[in-house]
Amino acid sequence: METLADNAALVRFAKGDLAAFETLFRESQHNVYRWILRIVRDPEAAKDLTIETFWRIHKAHARFDPTRSFEAWARRIATNVAIGHLKRSRVATTELGDVAAPTKPDSAVQRDNRERIRRAFQSLPVKLRVPALLALVEETPQDEIAQALGISQSAVKSRVYRATQLLREKLTQMGITP
Repeated sequence: METLADNAALVRFAKGDLAAFETLFRESQHNVYRWILRIVRDPEAAKDLTIETFWRIHKAHARFDPTRSFEAWARRIATNVAIGHLKRSRVATTELGDVAAPTKPDSAVQRDNRERIRRAFQSLPVKLRVPALLALVEETPQDEIAQALGISQSAVKSRVYRATQLLREKLTQMGITP
């Protein structure tokens, strides 16, 4: 059985071999889905976006360089698909409720504060929200974020910093001391 490490399969995929594409799809669909889910935070949307990602991967097979990492290339395409979805989406889907959930019963104040934080986070521009989500919530390494977004690590740091500053301002305006 061929694996992603099989360079021959990558070469065949780049040449348009459907069997090689199917192998790559089977081996990487779960990872692509999980990556998209980390960005859009909506399982149903992530399923649809995973299909769209693989459709784009299939259409772009001739642009794939078999000497490079298929996983990184697929993650980059998936990131672009997920960001496009977030830009088109009127209803922000980021759920922060499962992050740092309290261990004792939730009070109305805690629920209200979490909702305010979620709204503040969702009000960030997508360009800042995605790196901040991946870095602060998902704790994804900055080099991985940079590769997925096609930007430098210093740009990731800058965007996360700007997102953090904007969040502080928005939360202060909402009466929450960050």
